[in-house]
Amino acid sequence: MKQKRENVRNIAIIAHVDHGKTTLVDELLKQSGVFREGQEVADRVMDSNDIERERGITILSKNTAVMYKDTKINIIDTPGHADFGGEVERVLKMVNGVILVVDAFEGAMPQTKFVLRKALELKLPVIVCINKIDRPEARPDEVVEEVLELFLELDADDAQLDCPFVFASAKTGVASMDAEQTGTSMEPLFETIVNYIPAPEGDPDAGTQVLISTIDYNEYVGRIGVGKVDNGTIRVNQEVIICNHHEPDKQIKVKVSKLYEFDGLNKVEVKEAGIGSIVAISGIADIHIGDTLCSPESVVPIPFQKISEPTIAMQFMVNDSPLAGQEGKYVTSRHIRDRLFRELNTDVSLRVEETDTTECFKVSGRGELHLSVLIENMRREGYEFAVSKAEVLYRTDENGKRTEPMELAYIDVPNDFAGAVIEKLGQRKGELRNMGTISGGTYTRLEFSIPARGLIGYRGEFLTDTKGNGIMNTVFDGYAPYKGDIQYRKQGSLIAFEAGDAVTYGLFNAQERGTLFISPGERVYAGMVIGQTGKNEDIEVNVCKKKQLTNTRSSSADEALRLTPPRILSLEQALDFIDTDELLEVTPTHLRIRKKILDPLMRKRAGNRKQVL
Repeated sequence: MKQKRENVRNIAIIAHVDHGKTTLVDELLKQSGVFREGQEVADRVMDSNDIERERGITILSKNTAVMYKDTKINIIDTPGHADFGGEVERVLKMVNGVILVVDAFEGAMPQTKFVLRKALELKLPVIVCINKIDRPEARPDEVVEEVLELFLELDADDAQLDCPFVFASAKTGVASMDAEQTGTSMEPLFETIVNYIPAPEGDPDAGTQVLISTIDYNEYVGRIGVGKVDNGTIRVNQEVIICNHHEPDKQIKVKVSKLYEFDGLNKVEVKEAGIGSIVAISGIADIHIGDTLCSPESVVPIPFQKISEPTIAMQFMVNDSPLAGQEGKYVTSRHIRDRLFRELNTDVSLRVEETDTTECFKVSGRGELHLSVLIENMRREGYEFAVSKAEVLYRTDENGKRTEPMELAYIDVPNDFAGAVIEKLGQRKGELRNMGTISGGTYTRLEFSIPARGLIGYRGEFLTDTKGNGIMNTVFDGYAPYKGDIQYRKQGSLIAFEAGDAVTYGLFNAQERGTLFISPGERVYAGMVIGQTGKNEDIEVNVCKKKQLTNTRSSSADEALRLTPPRILSLEQALDFIDTDELLEVTPTHLRIRKKILDPLMRKRAGNRKQVL
């Protein structure tokens, strides 16, 4: 007999990137009394790893729980960036409703549409939270209209359309049911959650059923499965069967060694958990996302949607440059292989494949950001390796035609720069779908359909073309027929001619040829890219050349040589910059761009042609 568990609510907070999800969770934690009086609490406390804090984005979904009056509210904070959409898709199976957070100025954005579609497909009730209403340019009434239009566009049913709207400022910790009133606390949002989100239901007397939606990993206890108890109860030392909806033959008998529930930011060990509880289970080595834990007497797997496939790939290889092995702690192919396969424990959207050579691995992900976060994590852990330029993963349709991944790009730019953006994306096979004005006519919003490979290497150019004022958001839009070749980079590279330390005299002569990436004193080697030329061809320069000392003096001989400050590339910029015949050498202390073939003679023999993507 199915029963509701009235003292529990399970919700996920979903939104576009940077609309304030994590800050909202902060306030819900603070106002529910999770932190003691006077406790020092970091901002965005749910963004727990360094990269999330530095970039101000959520990468991994996190679980927490708060008590409001007598109700326990399990909250899952999800990523807003399209590259981490795999995280959002699966955690929605754990919850009974969602809070959709929308910026009161920006309104409904592409990722808002993506995450909302997933929630509506699962028939989850939605609470819309219009956040940042304290922004001077906030337009809450228009945003409410935009969100309702989005609901209609996504075929929401009548019950979903009749959703409550809460107006909040997560930064100041207030919410109200009326856009005109400020509110004094988050109580209206808590009340809406308790009253509108249904309590989890299940049969407490049936056999155990727990669907694993997230995998955590800990070096001491191994894999930790996180999921919701759908039916029955789960106990410590209970024997269960692991089964999977997509793998009918899979049945593994295991024992539950430890069981945890969430309380605030901590996991609390419990002896048993009932229906509706979100639990973490450790001690099962081969537990995977999508698995169901069942009692041996009734083995019924819970259906689980397949995770979206990756769209781009990079080659990760052992660094073989002349400076290899001098800066990293882990440099061998065994180290790199172990680390990449360990990442698969927690990241379901990632694929790692072995190649013909033991020194190279093909790593596929959802986007450039997805892979760059993995690269950044590895270099911080002391790994040294090289990566190739990102390539898209093509498919063949039933007619034998080649198809490629497409993206929908939504771009907001000041009116003066719209022409330059349209021209650049047109060259990259982008099709303009829509064009309109926002922000009182000062900004243009462009909507493009563009091949994913057309956006590789474009973000840096985009920021330059719009003088840093443009905002670009993309979301995956399925596969479409191949659009033809795209010429990637127009400018060539400045290549070091010999090994040594760069000196001011050599750099002074080289800077006339283009933009430099290095400063005096940096070590270089033959075949290393030290700058970008203004022409469409690569130029070799000798930056280690010292001035010949003679006894002839002239009036200008001893004047100081003035160098233009070099352009220091970040990891993303370097990944954007490299061409198909180049590699990025990644070490804990340096990022170096180099040619795949270091020897100039061998490069010329190979044709040194610019390949098209």
